[in-house]
Amino acid sequence: MSQNNPIPPDLLRWATDQLPGLDQVTDVSWPRADSRVWRVTAGAEVTFVKLSPSTGDYEREIRGYAYAARVLAPHEAPRLLAADPGLQTIMTSPQPGRVVRDLPLQPEEERHVHELAGRLLRRWHDHSDPTSGQDPESIRSSMADQAEEAASCLDSTAAHLDNKQRAMVQSVSRELPQLTEDLPTVYRHGDYSTRNWLWSPQHGHGVIDFAMSGNGIAIEEFVWLCAAVWTPRPDLKAAYLAGYGRTLSDTEERALRLLATRLGVSYLNTGLTEQNPVLIQRGHLVLTRMTHEYQ
Repeated sequence: MSQNNPIPPDLLRWATDQLPGLDQVTDVSWPRADSRVWRVTAGAEVTFVKLSPSTGDYEREIRGYAYAARVLAPHEAPRLLAADPGLQTIMTSPQPGRVVRDLPLQPEEERHVHELAGRLLRRWHDHSDPTSGQDPESIRSSMADQAEEAASCLDSTAAHLDNKQRAMVQSVSRELPQLTEDLPTVYRHGDYSTRNWLWSPQHGHGVIDFAMSGNGIAIEEFVWLCAAVWTPRPDLKAAYLAGYGRTLSDTEERALRLLATRLGVSYLNTGLTEQNPVLIQRGHLVLTRMTHEYQ
């Protein structure tokens, strides 16, 4: 077996029970503390084993896989093969393609990938079940929490912001809760960023990782893309929304800008607290984009 971050013994025993003949385990986790994923093989048979960091993540992922199996084709999303709630672990099928994040794509191909990503997400959203009676209050609470987070971050980052940036962060805390009622809600993937997109010229676009799936505001799916990708590449936003099948309303555009600002000031605050220059730079970049470049 080839291991960097060794799979825990109880997970290895469970995986061996699910996949007789298991002969290799390879750590394929993202470089962060809460990512624990292994590629597990038995001869030519390949599966993935994931250890959820919390009960909530595990339960959301189980529901997300069930939803994906209902609304997406087999080449568009992996399938859940086995699960153990006691271990909070799942085993899933492999998915064709390579992770899009940092994949060297030519501009035309990149636009095509974004268009297909928007098209898949629209199908995902269109199959949403009606939200439960508790969801509207939960969604309002989430927006209020993000507004409060922005206000809290402003207290500790104000000295590092220019006047436009400070005003924009203040707008998050003031406006975001008021916009919530006018924003469409759906069953969200929850982390629909390029690190969870797979691209194969033969099979097309696919998506992985459903640990953050659940009911919420539709445009929350676009926040990372807005902050990290679309501002310098409006052609990618246009391609994505063409695939999604509709433009965003003025209210959605404003809320998207506010949510991306919240993300930026959160990056900056965390970076300053942890003395992490990468997060500090990322936070400044997002805030600069939201106040000067975003259209």
